[in-house]
Amino acid sequence: MARLLHIDSSPRGDRSHSRRLTGEFVDAWKQAHPTDIVTYRDVGQNPVPHVTEHWIAAAFTPPEQHTSQLQEAIRLSDLLVDEFLAADIYVIGVPMYNFSVPSTFKAYIDQIVRIGRTVAFEPNDSANVYKPLVLGKKMFIIEARGDSGFQPGGRYEKMNHHDPYLVTIFGFMGITDITFIHVENDEYGGQKLADAIATARTKIAQLVGR
Repeated sequence: MARLLHIDSSPRGDRSHSRRLTGEFVDAWKQAHPTDIVTYRDVGQNPVPHVTEHWIAAAFTPPEQHTSQLQEAIRLSDLLVDEFLAADIYVIGVPMYNFSVPSTFKAYIDQIVRIGRTVAFEPNDSANVYKPLVLGKKMFIIEARGDSGFQPGGRYEKMNHHDPYLVTIFGFMGITDITFIHVENDEYGGQKLADAIATARTKIAQLVGR
């Protein structure tokens, strides 16, 4: 039995391609793995707050020294980190906004990248000051894009700050087994979009089937 964390970050509802396909992915996964436990979090329609000065103070102060104000400031972050660490598998919908991730998902990332929780900071180790603490996990990221050509060698490759960022930040925490599923051409619609969705669905079926 594994634990799967399903996250959506698009603010759109039924019109969201990433949201619809993460749902299809998780439904297929549950059919193939009926004993797995699924936890769902929607940071697109129910965004988490950005970090604050009190959050920063709490994150870098030992818990036993927390005032009631600091405890409250870090409470949600602790919950999100516990939820993140409990998962073995992640299925995340993250559309591309202006060549990167939505601000709602960046806020979520900022809540879970925590020294001592998801990353260790060892200043005396000059070879590797930061050490990942989230190991042995598998991640699937479903990304919706308005156009195409963001892949390596594509005409917009240098404008793709989405995939490299996610690989970097999750790798920083220790998650390196990441598979992307792209849905492109949303701005074009029609057959281009339909073909992209069909290709994504085929890839999802193959991944779940493994």
